[in-house]
Amino acid sequence: MRNVLTGFILTLLLAACGFQLRGVATLPFESLYVDGSGNPALAAEIGRAISSGTQTKLTDKAEDAQAVLQVQGATIEKRILALSGAGRVREYELIYRVGFRLTDKEGRNLITPQPIEMRRAMLWDDALVLAKQGEEALLYADMQKDVIGQLMRRLAKAKPQFADVTP
Repeated sequence: MRNVLTGFILTLLLAACGFQLRGVATLPFESLYVDGSGNPALAAEIGRAISSGTQTKLTDKAEDAQAVLQVQGATIEKRILALSGAGRVREYELIYRVGFRLTDKEGRNLITPQPIEMRRAMLWDDALVLAKQGEEALLYADMQKDVIGQLMRRLAKAKPQFADVTP
């Protein structure tokens, strides 16, 4: 009984603070073409996110879509953040950057093109090289998921101006 009451009170507190699950993204266009010539693997992941999380239909041709998303490529970077007293690397900064451009049929930008960038710090230990390489791969995969989530939120905020609106 006590656990049920505690769960009920926590649910009421969450509802009172305005907490909501993120839910399905609503994109402001009915059809979208994803041009992944810059990074086909990333474009496929973006396409899956759009197909599974929105009502927007993906098209096979740019001419058939209300908007075109150009994935201009992803870059990864690894910087040294900290060295030990002996000059060995102790910490790296991992950077994952994706460029994109969203245009309408006429080529007008619907979102100001600017890259999305994610950063993570990773401690390094020379004795655990294989484990740290696996951790690095997992961190890059996690950053890619975060980039796709941020891209979806930016797409949802686009302000298209379609000419096919009848007076």
